[in-house]
Amino acid sequence: MRLADLSERSGVSLATIKYYLREGLLPPGRRVNTTQAEYDESHLRRLRLVRALIQVGRIPVATAREVLAHVDDDSLGLTIRLGAALWALPQCPEPPEPAPAAEDPSDAAARSLVDDLLDRLGWSTARELGDLSPAHRSLVTTLATLDRLGYPFDADDLLPYAHSMEQAAAYDLDRMELLPTPQEQAEYAVAGAVLFEPVLLNLRRLAQAEQSTRRYGL
Repeated sequence: MRLADLSERSGVSLATIKYYLREGLLPPGRRVNTTQAEYDESHLRRLRLVRALIQVGRIPVATAREVLAHVDDDSLGLTIRLGAALWALPQCPEPPEPAPAAEDPSDAAARSLVDDLLDRLGWSTARELGDLSPAHRSLVTTLATLDRLGYPFDADDLLPYAHSMEQAAAYDLDRMELLPTPQEQAEYAVAGAVLFEPVLLNLRRLAQAEQSTRRYGL
């Protein structure tokens, strides 16, 4: 398809598509002459992903470019490819609390708690990566904040949640593997991180309301 066709099918203006091409968010089309290029379904799929990242996810263009560069990196194995793309995404915001003192005991307790939890789960990759993982750092910070606020957790408290997330992660990969190429699989993982995590959050809140009603009435 020509650029005008890509614009018509996607609903994205020609000017915006040209901007995405200049910024490296959309790969160039196949050149057919000095002034025209052809685009295919992969460009349409990528364009929709770019719009989701920028418009729905509110992700800056520079961050989106970094995420998509990892998605397109054929030199990486699929696990590293997915990890690099997802790590480049903005992480869950950490609790809005002033930074504690360097020797704050809650930080040390939270770090020890997370290590213990990962060991009990057998999540060796997460354990080895440690603070290299943005999710690991955010988890430690959040648990430390909860501890300082008087809501401490231990590994037994967190295990049921972790097991539920493990099942959800396995189902994520099952769905991802239905797609035919590693690039499409990585795109799906990125789209899921941006668009589907709110679905999980809202399902949890609806389930909490339902369980509360069943236990305590209205």
